[in-house]
Amino acid sequence: MPEYNGLLPLYKPRGMTSHDCVFRLRKLLKFKKIGHTGTLDPTVDGVLVLCLGKATKIAQYLLEYSKTYQGIVRLGTSTTTEDAEGEVIECEPVTGPIRRVDVEKVFQSFLGEIEQSVPMYSAVKVNGKKLYEYARAGITITPPSRKVKIYALDIEGRTSSFTTDIPFKVSCSKGTYIRTLAVDIGKKMGYPAHLFRLTRTQAGPFGIHECVTFDQIEQLLDEHQFENCLRPLEYGLNLMDRWVVDEQTAKQVGHGAVLPKPNHFEKGPHAVFDNQGKCLAIYQLHPEKPGMIKPDKVLAD
Repeated sequence: MPEYNGLLPLYKPRGMTSHDCVFRLRKLLKFKKIGHTGTLDPTVDGVLVLCLGKATKIAQYLLEYSKTYQGIVRLGTSTTTEDAEGEVIECEPVTGPIRRVDVEKVFQSFLGEIEQSVPMYSAVKVNGKKLYEYARAGITITPPSRKVKIYALDIEGRTSSFTTDIPFKVSCSKGTYIRTLAVDIGKKMGYPAHLFRLTRTQAGPFGIHECVTFDQIEQLLDEHQFENCLRPLEYGLNLMDRWVVDEQTAKQVGHGAVLPKPNHFEKGPHAVFDNQGKCLAIYQLHPEKPGMIKPDKVLAD
């Protein structure tokens, strides 16, 4: 059986779920230890980072990274699912062109921390049941809300006015529903709206330019060069706070020792590296011992 270790930046095609992508790669590689780092709706294409072998240990940390998307908000119609796949539930003609400056003002109002209602067609559970199960059964329920952050929200292109379609680019925190953002943008502009199209262009340190398609993977496998497209797990931790330790401390870290907190160690997990650039562990502040740190995940062999 082959053995693979590393991170695969996959270009997820439209029409496949994240689980579909994992299933297909498992069949292609004949290798089971593969996981993904956050779901993408079937209608969305773009960056999906897969973890293979030992790299599955850091999947939970990659989930925390911010994401960037490009998409289109379509004004004038809203749908059951908040995207183009749902049934139309409201229509209102867009009267006249909408000025770019007015769109920019609406976009500015969403920057920073905002509160979103979780869409009814989602897998979030309420009382042990997924929201989309309530929706499909026609059961009315108040969905939960969550706080997310919008770091940037800009119009794509130089168009001076718009009719129904507004192209945008957004950078946001984990857990942000872009479908809901599109609907809320429409509400602020006075129209029903839905997310017409969406592509994830960045996930943490991984950009769409470095993603490989399934066709490319098959070709690389035929040429026995598949491992060339894998990134080491250290690459996936590039955006995490880093602590490089000496040889003696590296041995302690490798054994999962509780250690005194270094001066630079603030809140949030830190990736601990040795002098050769290998990540040994993820450490965090000790919840019960002030001034100490403990391993959250030991990665050393």
